[in-house]
Amino acid sequence: MAETRNVLYTTTDLLTYLPHRYPFFLVDGVTELDPWQSIVSYKNLTFNELFFQGHFPGHPVMPGVLILEAMAQTASLLVSISLKIHPEKCPAGIEADSYQDALAFLASCDRVKFRKQVAPGDRLDMNVRALHQGVRAWKVLGRATVNGERAAEAEITATFAKGERVAELKVTPARDKVARLF
Repeated sequence: MAETRNVLYTTTDLLTYLPHRYPFFLVDGVTELDPWQSIVSYKNLTFNELFFQGHFPGHPVMPGVLILEAMAQTASLLVSISLKIHPEKCPAGIEADSYQDALAFLASCDRVKFRKQVAPGDRLDMNVRALHQGVRAWKVLGRATVNGERAAEAEITATFAKGERVAELKVTPARDKVARLF
């Protein structure tokens, strides 16, 4: 197993890796990273989250699709941070250039299970591990927990796109030559 680096990427750091912005920026920090293999992130949930206002008044619960999105954004961070800190360790058969200027788009979610409601005041921890790494697609296993209890899990697949369409979607200059949308 590759060495696991204990790192802390803050929200400010992560803004350079993902094009998402509030209210759809769903990762507050990264606490662990095994480049190209796995990542652990978190989202601190407060009552001020926009989605809690309507889902559901009097009983706020984070929508399951947003938990999936937070895991997908974490997966995107796995690729983009790994590309920046260890491009030479790109998975076998793949060159780092394959991901330059590419966006990742959610393609499918399989084996999705929601096991616990996530509410204001919770810290949603997300653990994502690569299952398949390819030039055109990645498949990951995502698990979200609150206080060590599993809240959700899914196998998430994303595809990568390049070209004119990607250039239209970039929201910030790609300082690291990669813009990501997972």
